[in-house]
Amino acid sequence: MSKNKGKVAVVTGATGGIGFAVAERLGKDGYTVILNGIEDEAGAERVKQLTAEGITAEYYGFDVTKEDEVASNIKKIGDKYGRIDVLVNNAGGLGGRSRFEEMTTDFYRFVMALNLDSVFFASRAAIPYLKKGEHPSIINYTSNAAWTAGGPGAGIYGTSKAGVNAITRALAKDLAEYGIRVNAVSPGTIDTPFHAQIKSTKPEVFASWANNIMLGRLGQPEDVAGVVSFLASKDASFVTAETIQIGGGQALGI
Repeated sequence: MSKNKGKVAVVTGATGGIGFAVAERLGKDGYTVILNGIEDEAGAERVKQLTAEGITAEYYGFDVTKEDEVASNIKKIGDKYGRIDVLVNNAGGLGGRSRFEEMTTDFYRFVMALNLDSVFFASRAAIPYLKKGEHPSIINYTSNAAWTAGGPGAGIYGTSKAGVNAITRALAKDLAEYGIRVNAVSPGTIDTPFHAQIKSTKPEVFASWANNIMLGRLGQPEDVAGVVSFLASKDASFVTAETIQIGGGQALGI
């Protein structure tokens, strides 16, 4: 833990699920963790939980799809601590489903903003402070949908995640001269509250998903957190412009 003392990690969308597991893991690794979200009550509760575990944590409530909110809050964080060592662009989501013929421009823009604009806004704002960090890195989140183009009605989600793949590599090229590494993780089916509805209403369907995974189980948030922890660490100092699948072999199918 002491090896990361004084280092700062910012995790967007960190009030639950994978985001919180990542924040908790980085906190246990010794980072001061900055949690972001739009549910202030949940954010305060999560900080309280981490503090009880001996982790130094703060919560900043802002919407990652809003350029001005992202810029001003990242600046507040960077100015307060004088650095950002790790930026985890965890925030994102399906946003809903729509076939292209019926898709509204507002829906299109919302999904793209949630998954791609958010990465750009946060990364751009953090770069001046990442330059002051030690072994600095950005870690983005993509999806199998970036390669498969998504399921029914999720084509624009797949499109946005394909954009994340591209911006990850583009940022890595752009920032290499400053020693800032940029990578992405691609979680498979992870057992989080995201699946709570189908888990409670159709438990047999939820359980069957494991049959399509080579390792025979669903992922846990901690599985993702462990990989993010590695990518943030000095052990990954020669890893950049990469995407790591975290799906138990799900991407290959069985």
